[in-house]
Amino acid sequence: MTLSPRYAFAAPPELRGPGPRRPVAVIGSGPVGLTCALDLATRGIPVVVLDDDDTVASGSRAICWAKRTLEIWDRLGVGEAMVAQGVTWNVGRVFHRDRELYRFDLLPESGHRRPAFINLQQYTVERILIERAADFPDLIDLRWRNEVTGLTRTGDGVRLAVATPEGAYDLDVEWVIAADGARSPTRTRMGLALHGQRFEERFLIADVRMRAAFPTERLFWFEPTFHAGQSALLHRQPDDVFRIDFQLGPDADPDREREPDRVMERVRAVVGADTPVTLEWCSVYSFRCARLDRFVHGRVVFVGDSAHVVSPFGARGGNGGVQDAGNLCWKLALVLKGEADADLIGTYDEERGHGADENILQSSRTTAFMTPKSPAERLLRDGVLALAGEVPFARALLNAGRLSRPCSLAGLSLQTPDDGRGPQDGPVPGTACPDAPVTDAAGQPGWLLDRLGGPGFTLLVFAGAAPPALPDLPGLGIVVVAATPLAVAGAEVLADPEGVAARRYGAVPGTTYLIRPDAHVAARFAAPDGAAIGAALARATGRAGAPVREAA
Repeated sequence: MTLSPRYAFAAPPELRGPGPRRPVAVIGSGPVGLTCALDLATRGIPVVVLDDDDTVASGSRAICWAKRTLEIWDRLGVGEAMVAQGVTWNVGRVFHRDRELYRFDLLPESGHRRPAFINLQQYTVERILIERAADFPDLIDLRWRNEVTGLTRTGDGVRLAVATPEGAYDLDVEWVIAADGARSPTRTRMGLALHGQRFEERFLIADVRMRAAFPTERLFWFEPTFHAGQSALLHRQPDDVFRIDFQLGPDADPDREREPDRVMERVRAVVGADTPVTLEWCSVYSFRCARLDRFVHGRVVFVGDSAHVVSPFGARGGNGGVQDAGNLCWKLALVLKGEADADLIGTYDEERGHGADENILQSSRTTAFMTPKSPAERLLRDGVLALAGEVPFARALLNAGRLSRPCSLAGLSLQTPDDGRGPQDGPVPGTACPDAPVTDAAGQPGWLLDRLGGPGFTLLVFAGAAPPALPDLPGLGIVVVAATPLAVAGAEVLADPEGVAARRYGAVPGTTYLIRPDAHVAARFAAPDGAAIGAALARATGRAGAPVREAA
């Protein structure tokens, strides 16, 4: 699917001779690479994006985008477009043969801006991100049909050799973000390998267009009558397109299973012989659960599938990659602006390595349950399926895909542990911030997350009837949430008319949170104590100290 002529190939200036060293090059223009480019651009960092193609993804590929991903995209100005064009869902249902075992709601409470998930084809996601990138002509340089053919590390930077239809050139950059996918040429070029487990099971994806009464829910079947002995998954996508996944077994012939007549025979067994249906796209795949030992190699940083791969069950691949971008880019921006040392990038490896391990663990467990290989695994799986319809403990063991959730960074090095004097409820340090409805000083309704996570750190303070005494920390944004109208110098004041924000943050007057630029909690306190906040801020930026001036 070719891009709009608006994004047609333009000759890079380096073809006319060596140019200045660029701050960042992103290799790969998929959802993760484009998210990195947008995140850096919103922080004022110029980015060159290099891709050897000039098309968006073919087929639906990644389709399930989680609430946390949508919240990251909200900060980049594309969340609303994604939700408007996607299919919203919160509910999943699990069946054994024709019997429904249980249903679950991933967002059972109100007061959230974004749903648990949307379904939106990857090619549409990429188009939205590209359209947004065009809003940053001075900061994002998208270079289509620019293939990276060589990479040389130079100590304080990287030199990339790039081939184009009009010739070759060298590009000198301070940092490279490798977002070039599961078969990453950058990874291969650097002699790096993914380590983990390969699963021999094969699966068929079929995108079909039809008008059908299937609900807008995640429908998963173990051993369905229409696909005996295997499993199947169905999702509604936009524009009357449905994604159906069929487990095929390890001995399936990929070429034969991709034959349209054979694919449509399987599809009609699901949707009925009389339903008008057309095949849009199909693919047969197997997968690995594996990762690089390290994601940071000098000035080259790996994100998304170039760093780690998982099975598609649980929607942890694309969503995990977008979380990579959200974690890396604020740190890289601070380093490039001289506000943090380059060692801060090592914490990306620590935090997102932890996230990758969590995703691989959950994905491997799902695969073992779906495709048991030993008699013991089969016995467990069959026993759980037999009991799950009536017995709650068995339902908890049923694993049709533990769906993507925000990764907690609790206990990792940038977070300041609780000292026992702060809030007893609410998000602990390392947790992604929960959203809540608020109103601004003009009485206009909005969302708390729109005020958290941004160019820098934010201090979130909950107030009582009197304005809180705030510390003076240069460069720190301050948001005060109050049950009643207040005037607080140097802070944005938000009303919490329904008390949702206070409940979700376990807050009483004085409760204070230090929020990272990626909207994770860095520390929390019983009161806005300047010295304690300054120390936590220094820790969260990898620095030994920070100037603190207490409020009068």
